[in-house]
This record gives sequence, C-alpha cells and structure tokens, in this order.
Amino acid sequence: MKSLFEELKSRGYIYQMTNEEKIKEILDGEPRTIYMGIDPTADSLHIGHCFPLIVLRKMQDYGHKVIVLIGGATAMVGDPTGKTDMRKMVTQEFINNNLNSVKKIIGQFLRTDGDNPVTIVNNYDWFSQFSYIEFMREVAVHFNVNKMLASDACKTRLNEGGLTFFEMGYQLMQAYDFFYLNRNYGCVLQIGGSDQWANILAGADYGRKINNLEGKDEEAFQALTVPLLTNSEGKKMGKTEKGAVWVLKEKMSPFEFYQYFYNIQDKDVEKMLKLLTNVPLEEIEELMKGDIRVAKQRMAYEITKFIHGQTDADEALKVSIEMFKQDNFEDAPAVDFEREKVVNGIKFVDLMVEVDFFASKSEARRMIEQNAVSVNGEKIKDVDLVVTEKNFVNDELLVKKGKKNFIKVVLK
Repeated sequence: MKSLFEELKSRGYIYQMTNEEKIKEILDGEPRTIYMGIDPTADSLHIGHCFPLIVLRKMQDYGHKVIVLIGGATAMVGDPTGKTDMRKMVTQEFINNNLNSVKKIIGQFLRTDGDNPVTIVNNYDWFSQFSYIEFMREVAVHFNVNKMLASDACKTRLNEGGLTFFEMGYQLMQAYDFFYLNRNYGCVLQIGGSDQWANILAGADYGRKINNLEGKDEEAFQALTVPLLTNSEGKKMGKTEKGAVWVLKEKMSPFEFYQYFYNIQDKDVEKMLKLLTNVPLEEIEELMKGDIRVAKQRMAYEITKFIHGQTDADEALKVSIEMFKQDNFEDAPAVDFEREKVVNGIKFVDLMVEVDFFASKSEARRMIEQNAVSVNGEKIKDVDLVVTEKNFVNDELLVKKGKKNFIKVVLK
C-alpha cells in the first residue's frame, strides 16, 4: 500500500513544498493537524476553487485532523493575487450571508460529523479582537516590504497602476492565521492552490521567525500547494460559456455537472480521473486502453458521486443514457467501412463524405462549427477531429447531425 505522500505525488496533487522530507514525515506519520482557508466572497464555489478540498479529504481519510478556515476577516480586505484592479470591498452582511453556503460546500467534501470530523473556524473571531496598534506591533513588524512587493501576489497590481496599503495587509492577515492555528490547534501544515504560494509561504516564514525568537521548533510550519485545475490547453477547469461549474446543486444540477465532465476533451479524461476521483491508478490505466467513451462515463460518474452523492450520480447517469437512447440509433442506417482506413486515423470530415452522410467537407465543417454534430452522443467542436479505432464502440461509430439525421458506421 502506498504512503499518503506517494499517493498524492503519483496522482499529481503536489505542486510546491517548503520541505519535502518534513512534509512526507507529517503526511505519513501519526495524525497531525492540517488546514486550508476559504474566503466567503461568493455564495458558492466552482470545482476549480474546491480542488484543494479534495486533497484535504484524502488527508482526513488517512486520519489527519483537518481544519477549514473561513475568512470572515480576510474577505473584507480581499486578496490582490493575480488581480489587475483592487477587489470590490464587501460588507460584513454580505459575508455573513455567504457563510452558511460555504459551510454547506465544505460538507460536500469533508466529513462534518462522526469519527474525525472537520473543524471549521472563522478568522473574524480573532481579528476582531485586534486593535490596529496591536496588530502592527505584534505582526506587521516582522514583514519586509521589499520582499512582499517582489512576490507574484503583488506584481500584477503594481504593474497595473498600484497596490494599496489596504491590500498589502491581506498577506499579513493570512500569515497570522497559520500562526494562530498552530498555537491554538497544533496545526503544522497549510495547503492551498498554487496561486496562493506567496501568501502561504509568508505564513510559514512568519511562524518560523516567531518560533526562532522564542527558541521553539522552526520546522513546525510547513506549506504545500496543489496545482491549479487546468485542461490540456492550460485553461482553468471549472468555467463554461454559460458560467462556472458550481458545486452547489442549487446553482448547477447534478445532471448539468455530470454533462460538463462527460463532454470534456478526450485528452483530459485521464488527468481528471487521477485528480478528481478515487479510482485506483491501475484501473485508470486499463480504462484508458479501452473505449474513451466508457472512460468518460466512469470519470463523470465518479466525480458527480464524490461531489453530490451516489443517488444524484446514479440519476445523472440514468438520464444521460436515456437521452442517448432517445436518439434511436437502432433504426439508423448502417454503413460498412474498411477497418484499414482508420488504423492510422482518418479525419472525421473525410470519413463523413466517404459514407455520403455529408455532401461535402465544407458542409461537415460548417455544421460542426454550428454545434450540430455529435459522435457517440458527444457534441463535436473540432473540425479537424481525427477518428481511429478507439472512437468506435463495438466497431460502431454513431453519428448525428441536426435533430433527425443519424448514421451508424460499422467497421469491417
């Protein structure tokens, strides 16, 4: 059985670390306390934002005590990381209205009761007790402005017209969070997305500095980031033309959620199986050797089950299958096609012209661009799609154009 560290590493969860040996020691050893933070700046989060929660769940399953910090105070300042303009200032009322929604999201990823439940804290509870002078004397005095300005968290805002002193305070607040959780909960590791590296590292550095001054263990503060959830083209996952892929069913139904993942590009299926499901790596390898549609279905189902539960996942799968059956491919005209022609791949538009399903390549391209062509129940978006034997299910390729035109291409 793999250690937790090796499991995370082999599946691609680990991006940056402060000290690999120390973090391996923490993850593979006796239960320790680990945390991540979420700012309640919206009434829901999309799947990309929640990716670190999936990693935190694996740590919880291993036996570690996990904390999710809700940034009731930090949300009122706003993280400048990656922003070209200062975030819109929000009210305490706005944040409070989002708190219950964020807690509900946490419950979709982490166990909130029973054995080893997640601990949920709000940093407003301690920051509201700080006076300005106290914070400056106890915390801000330990931060070097030149070092802060050199971080990626500040560079974009500096280049786009300036960084306010108000925004610079965000990193100090997040850094103090780690220190507070270490002293009050014994927390030794913070995790988050890779875009948060500068802020997370600032917390580890601040804690070590204070421990050094007090003659305590400097290694009690470690940091780990997970990669941003991106597709094979480097674009962030979790966004669609219609908006975000929300994890709350009130914002996006489990069926819509399932369909989003079922319709991702073929080349992203293996990555999503590794990152967003618990399917063993050996099983994923076997899935990827077979029909990509089967792998996609398994991937979409497992992710939906993890986020929304088995009942909703079963229903989403059932509706998807029924919709596919409604296309009535059983009555579609069958056309034989030479297997040798697809061994090395053939352009889909060329194949369709050869079997007389389209009058010309230009017609095929036009309908693809109009989002009016599907293969095996999945819409085609790439006019240069190349078809191989892998795309055929039981030696059949099921093609639909428009609403009523079907064809079944059969390999011989």
